Amino acid sequence: MNSFLKVSLLAAAVSVGLTACQKDEKPAAPAKTEAAKPAEGKVEAKSFEEQSGYAIGLSMGRYIANTLERQQELGIKLDNQVILKGVTDGLSKSAKMSDEEIQKALQAYDAKINDLTKAKAEKDAAENQKKGDAFLVDNAKKEGVKTTASGLQYQVEKLGNGPKPKDTDVVKVHYTGTLIDGTKFDSSVDRGEPVTFPLNQVIPGWTEGVQLMPVGSKFKFFLPAKLGYGEHGAGSIPANSVLVFEVELLAIEKQAADDVKGAEKK
Repeated sequence: MNSFLKVSLLAAAVSVGLTACQKDEKPAAPAKTEAAKPAEGKVEAKSFEEQSGYAIGLSMGRYIANTLERQQELGIKLDNQVILKGVTDGLSKSAKMSDEEIQKALQAYDAKINDLTKAKAEKDAAENQKKGDAFLVDNAKKEGVKTTASGLQYQVEKLGNGPKPKDTDVVKVHYTGTLIDGTKFDSSVDRGEPVTFPLNQVIPGWTEGVQLMPVGSKFKFFLPAKLGYGEHGAGSIPANSVLVFEVELLAIEKQAADDVKGAEKK
């Protein structure tokens, strides 16, 4: 039961934004010249206590509704009336279950959710792998696309005339990353600020690919999942996703120490 109760009223209120909840509400009516009448059944909370109580109840309801909606995608459907009965009995302290029974039920529920979530993740990962493999096979046949020994695919959009970096160099780039369906997950271009990083401290596809680029170049890279975030994914990037990056190499900010020493001797 502790895992359920640790979601405080305040957390419930904050964790669900109004935007996410408005999809179940009707659009606001156009403004009228006369004073609008309260909607039928609307609670007119005037006092501090009434406003607070209604806001807490509404926020909790929205939090539960949104949580259950996500879990319905896993095949679990709970009866809203039964949930409401449990809330009412909890408020009136007339529980029909003992603390031990509540804890046992919630533990079983958590275990079921975890099992279904794991199964769905494995299924999604397998589907992503299949779609990614098919995409790379087709993509490799396109004009201008080259494939390296590791499976990295790239296309030259603009070829610069500067030096090529080594994996020990620090580079400055602009980039946009998308999934194969075009979903954008990151972009320094959108942020309006290029990024600088050691080339040997990023995902393998970047480390390999950027070394192919003379400074001033713009390449498009297609990274197999193994050269990206693999079977675990990252953030909004699903497991086993092929990643597509448009990368512009702006500068080599710091060359490897051996290169600098060699230049000084000359």
